[in-house]
Amino acid sequence: MNNTLLVELFTEELPPKALAKLGEAFAAGIVNGLKARDFLESDSVATSYASPRRLAVSITNVRATSPDKVLREKVLPVSVALDAAGNATAPLAKKLAALGFPDLQVSQLERAVDGKAESFFYSYTAAGSALAGSLQTTLEEAISKLPIPKVMSYQRPDGETVHFVRPVHRIIVLHGADIVPLSLLGLKSDRVTLGHRFLTTGQISITHANDYAANLASQGKVIASVAERKEKIRAALLAKAGNDQVLMPESLLDEVTALVEWPVIYECKFEDEFLAVPQECLILTMQTNQKYFALTDANGKLRSRFLIVSNLETATPEHIIQGNERVVRPRLSDAKFFFEQDKKKTLEARLPMLANVVYHNKLGSQKERTERVQSLAGQIALSMGTDAALAKRGALLAKADLLTDMVGEFPELQGIMGTYYALHDGEHAEVAAAASEHYQPRFAGDALPATATGTAVALADKLETLVGIWGIGLQPTGDRDPFALRRHALGVLRMLVEKRLPLSLSTLLADTLAQFAGNANFKDPSAEVLSFMYDRLRGQLREKGFSQNEVEAVVAQNPDTLDNIVERLQAVQAFAALPESASLAAANKRITNILKKSEATPGAVQVSLLQEAAEQALYNAMAKVKPEVDAAFAKGDFAAALKTLAALRAEVDSFFNDVMVNADDLALRNNRLALLNELHGMLNQVADISKLAA
Repeated sequence: MNNTLLVELFTEELPPKALAKLGEAFAAGIVNGLKARDFLESDSVATSYASPRRLAVSITNVRATSPDKVLREKVLPVSVALDAAGNATAPLAKKLAALGFPDLQVSQLERAVDGKAESFFYSYTAAGSALAGSLQTTLEEAISKLPIPKVMSYQRPDGETVHFVRPVHRIIVLHGADIVPLSLLGLKSDRVTLGHRFLTTGQISITHANDYAANLASQGKVIASVAERKEKIRAALLAKAGNDQVLMPESLLDEVTALVEWPVIYECKFEDEFLAVPQECLILTMQTNQKYFALTDANGKLRSRFLIVSNLETATPEHIIQGNERVVRPRLSDAKFFFEQDKKKTLEARLPMLANVVYHNKLGSQKERTERVQSLAGQIALSMGTDAALAKRGALLAKADLLTDMVGEFPELQGIMGTYYALHDGEHAEVAAAASEHYQPRFAGDALPATATGTAVALADKLETLVGIWGIGLQPTGDRDPFALRRHALGVLRMLVEKRLPLSLSTLLADTLAQFAGNANFKDPSAEVLSFMYDRLRGQLREKGFSQNEVEAVVAQNPDTLDNIVERLQAVQAFAALPESASLAAANKRITNILKKSEATPGAVQVSLLQEAAEQALYNAMAKVKPEVDAAFAKGDFAAALKTLAALRAEVDSFFNDVMVNADDLALRNNRLALLNELHGMLNQVADISKLAA
């Protein structure tokens, strides 16, 4: 009979950061094991549960016994099973006995072709297995494969040593209302568990597997589902915040969800004097050290009240609130102290100490790196047409906050604190902004630098890292990218593309390369880095919705500037939708191959040598549309340029149908190659449209 299966391990407090993964893996291991043993129906549904003191799973529609199966066993090759007279041999009798069928006769065996020979087979019906035996094996396998951060060894009262993430005290295994008898981790299965450590007393008996979550909630003050607990916390935080905004990163929500079984939200406060400290410092210390949720007003300004998630529900929470306020106060005082101390010394005064901070033993100190980035940022700023002095100043001070007490305590604030301290020191607003903006974009989807100075310094910083680390042989390999060079390359590309910066990639790399002159550990990686960047660009453009062929049509030309690459792609996309595109793309591919095979260097077309009507018509059509194509290209109207070229389809088709390019007459052949070379240049001015025919 089918019924719901429930398995629960009741433990001591599980590691919160691993709880969700443990719960999912525990459920998946049991589901996969039962599915492999044919105990699940096609509509069986598994629900994973995990709380600080339990891992559990319920699975609907689980069979009490797996179905009978028809099995076909290979016995032996005929040549081995029978002797020359056709009688059964000793090896056959031995094999049948080993299979559990000692009384079978040769006449009961199936004789069938097996590869190049014949073999005997025997088909029989194997009875299904009982759930208890298979579940025992399934649970042992599932537990052995759990992603346990650190295995703990402990002894049971009977002296048995058990290995698990935390000591297990009870095990529930129910199939419907029946206990499935098994032994695991030194315990025997039962139907009894415990509820909340403080809000309930006594045991909870689960009468039926279907009642597990409801029984725990009503009798045990435990919300067993991770997802349900998380959403309850989220909703309660939003309700308690009122008109304020709750800062609740998913990682913090996940962690507090793993710390509580019956979440309750309380409001706490700290003194307004702490609001004079940069709010990022206060928010970080509350989130990281105390697992609190900061509140801001509608304008994003930090409030002096904050929310906590407690595991205790009480009508008199004053002690809980006061205790948490008392705990957070020293943390905020530390942040205030660090901030006040750091302001006593300017960022510029800290620069000499960068000489004592090793960047990489083959690339020198942070001071040497800062000098390279400073020089490069100035050159980039000039190319951008912005203030080079501001860019150089921004690059000079960008890493100085690494030497402050605040960043020493909270490394996540590097750059952010640099901006605060630079403004306090009286630096230009863009110089101050560059301290934080030069880290952008930090991840996919992150904001780009808002200021020109920040952009120049960000480009310089990422290019120096990309070229420098690659140049000492530490380029990414497979999944390994310890210096985040992929992220740096993507950041450079995003700035060039999205900010439409008309900067030359080859010049940027050459200028970066020059910063490492004289370094004996460094080898020029420019060609490899450029190829690496084009590969990243392909992926980035495909994520924008362009097809692989469309992207390849543009990137295969190795564009040196990327400010108009999106417009080129949009033009290619529009061209590909035209009825003439397929024919012209195929023709362009053919022209490319012809020109590659040609040993002659095409010169100018000589009109007097155009003898065939089709080649004359093509030449005249090209001459007619060329001014329009060139004008559209010069204006950046790439779509119009390609659309105009579509008008050449008929003449191109006629040329290849009626004209022999490789004529015996050398002058005619070279003139036709020259004509095709001109056409090739026109067709590929925006993109290599032959890639659309790939």
